[in-house]
Amino acid sequence: MLLTLAHIGPKSARQGAKSHYDALTRLYIDRTAPYHAIQAEAFPAEAAFLQWLTRPTQSAKAGRTPTLPVFLHRKGRQLASPEIAHWLGQRRDQGAQHLVFAIGPPDGWSAEALTQAKPALLLSFGPITLPHELARLVLAEQLYRACTILANHPYHSGH
Repeated sequence: MLLTLAHIGPKSARQGAKSHYDALTRLYIDRTAPYHAIQAEAFPAEAAFLQWLTRPTQSAKAGRTPTLPVFLHRKGRQLASPEIAHWLGQRRDQGAQHLVFAIGPPDGWSAEALTQAKPALLLSFGPITLPHELARLVLAEQLYRACTILANHPYHSGH
């Protein structure tokens, strides 16, 4: 199963320089890689992301399952880490081949995006507002944590 961390915005926080957030996000992406193929994608605008998300692919023609988008959204479900792991494990066990976890534009997802993409899950990190860089870091860490929970690795329990 391929996991994609997508966001609307620049590839890096600072032009020409890597931020600490970028480095830490990359750390968790690298830690997740032994469990699932994982990639990060940045899109300049919501429309570009939607075009990428809904593009016809060779894999679709070969009978692969459709991509399942998960949108971070302020009105989404607030799940504890074990619940995220359970949800991820269910998708894996159902044969999902590509999950896209997406952080939207600064003003939030448009109604059109929510209708067109038909997210499999709206996920919320709670009522607080996070800078996009921090949200990406938290998302990357939670995906790593979910993978370790599913693998019975001691990371989650702190051993």
